[in-house]
Amino acid sequence: MLHFQDGHCPYCGEPVSLAVDASAGSQRYIEDCPVCCKPMTVMLEVDPDGDDRMYLLAQDDA
Repeated sequence: MLHFQDGHCPYCGEPVSLAVDASAGSQRYIEDCPVCCKPMTVMLEVDPDGDDRMYLLAQDDA
């Protein structure tokens, strides 16, 4: 169940599109920004209906 979510890098502010897999449920991991290469914390929240929402945070905000 891989799909893409759009967001903005918390460092450079550029739009990014990340592949996420919501089949594993809610998760939190580090991924480098494809634009500025700084490490972002990716938080994926999956509700009981299977709908997901992605949040991108700077390391200091996580």
